[in-house]
Amino acid sequence: MDKKEKIEEIPEERLQKLEKVKSSGVSPYGGRFKRTHSIADLNEEMEGEVIIAGRLIAIRKHGKSIFFDLWDGSAVIQIYLNCSFIGEEKYNIFQEGIDIGDFIGITGEVFRTRMGELSVKASNWTLLTKTMRPLPAKWHGLKDVEIKYRQRYLDLIANAKAREVFALRSSLTKELRRWLDEQGFTEVETPILQAIPGGAAGKPFRTYQDALKMELFLRIAPELYLKQLLVGGEEKVYDLNKSFRNEGLSTRHNPEFTMLELYEAYADYEYMMEFCEKLILNLADTILGKRQITYQGMKIDLSPPWRRTTFNEALRELYNVDIKTEDLKSLTQKLRAAKVEIPGENITRSGIVRLLEKSLASTFPTFIIDYPAFLCPLAKRKKDNLDVCERFELFAGGIEIANAYSELADPIEQRKRLYEQADVVDEGFLLALEHGMPPASGMGIGIDRLIMLFTDSASVRDVILFPQLGAVTQD
Repeated sequence: MDKKEKIEEIPEERLQKLEKVKSSGVSPYGGRFKRTHSIADLNEEMEGEVIIAGRLIAIRKHGKSIFFDLWDGSAVIQIYLNCSFIGEEKYNIFQEGIDIGDFIGITGEVFRTRMGELSVKASNWTLLTKTMRPLPAKWHGLKDVEIKYRQRYLDLIANAKAREVFALRSSLTKELRRWLDEQGFTEVETPILQAIPGGAAGKPFRTYQDALKMELFLRIAPELYLKQLLVGGEEKVYDLNKSFRNEGLSTRHNPEFTMLELYEAYADYEYMMEFCEKLILNLADTILGKRQITYQGMKIDLSPPWRRTTFNEALRELYNVDIKTEDLKSLTQKLRAAKVEIPGENITRSGIVRLLEKSLASTFPTFIIDYPAFLCPLAKRKKDNLDVCERFELFAGGIEIANAYSELADPIEQRKRLYEQADVVDEGFLLALEHGMPPASGMGIGIDRLIMLFTDSASVRDVILFPQLGAVTQD
C-alpha cells in the first residue's frame, strides 16, 4: 500500500469540505486558542462573553440557524449559530465545510433555550482542526472490540465508561504515591534493560546492545535491585514500574504490565499483610469512597480483617489434596489424582496461581499464606516448618492482586536455592547479599489487576490504554 492509496481511503466528501474551507481562506489547522472556561464550568449566571473549544459531536440545521453539540472532555453543551449573529459569509463556510468530529472554538454568551437547555449563542467561531475521518456511527457507544483496543482514541471519544476507568487509574496511582510517601517510603527507579533477568518466574523479552555487543533482557521484576538498596542503607523503597514477561495474552495477562514493588527493612510477611490491607483500603476509601464493591456479579466486602488460609489448607479445601510435597512433579501427581486437569507434563508455578484464581472467587479478599519452599526461591523459611516459606498472595474476586515474602537474607542459602531452582543466577545480587541485608519484607501489587477490581472490568485490556495485540498487516 503506497501513500497515494492511503490518501484515497479518506472519504471523498471530507476531502471536498477540506478544499472548501481552504478556498474560503480559513486555515483547517489552527494554533493556540485561549479559552476562558471549560464546558463543565459554564452556567446560566455568567455574564458577558465566554470562549470555549471542543469537538463537534452532533449537528442539527433549521433554516438559517444551526444547533450543534460541542464536547471538550469535561462536558457537552449546545451551541446556537445564527446567520444574523455571525454574518452570512462565516455562516456559509460553517454550513458547507464543517463536519461532525471537527474541533471548533466558540465565542458567545450563555443562555437557556425555551426548552430549558443550557446553550451558548455564538457570535464567532474558529476552525481549530478539520477531521478527515468520521467518528463511530454512534459517538456515545463503541461496541467493536477490535476497534476499541486498536484505536483507543475512538473508545475514549465514544465511551464515557472508558474515560472514567482511565481517570480512576490516574487518580489511583497519584494517591498510591502520596500515601507511600506519607508512610516514609522513597520512590526509586530500577533498570528496565538488565543483563540477567531475575526477581520473578517468567520468560523475558530479549534484546541486543550494539555498543557493548551483548544480549540484554527487559525487566521481569525490579526485586533484586531494590534489595540491593536495602543493603545500601535504604529502609523503605518502592518502584511503581513497567515490567515485561514474554508469555501468553489473556484477560488477566498483558506482556507489558504495571506493578508496584516495595520493600521495608525490619519487617516480615505478617507485618506486610497488615500493610497490604491498609494500602488497598486507603485506595478504596479515597478513590472509590466505599469498601463494598461488585466485581463481575460478585459482591466483595473489603472491610478488614481479611481471610487468611495456608496454601495447604486452600488446596485441601478446593481440591481435597494434601500438599506435603517437595517438588512440582509430586504436586502434579496429587492434583491429577484429584481429577484436576493439568496441561503439559507438570504443573507450573503460574499454573498453581491460575488454579487458585479460578477457585477463590469469594466475597472476601483472601490471603493464601505459607507456600511450599520449592515455590519460593527468594523467601525465608518458617522457623517451625522448614518445608514452607513465609510468603502470601492476595486474591480478590478470583484475581491475584499481591505477592509478598519475608525476604531471605542468608547469602549462603540464597546461593544454594537459586542454583537449584533458577534458570539463571545473578552473581551481582548474591555479592550484594554477602555484604549484609537487614531483615525485610517485600511486596508486589499488580496495578492493572487492582484497577480491574476497582472498575469492575472483565479484561486487563479494558484498564490498559494501549494493550498488546497482534500486528495488523497489509498485503
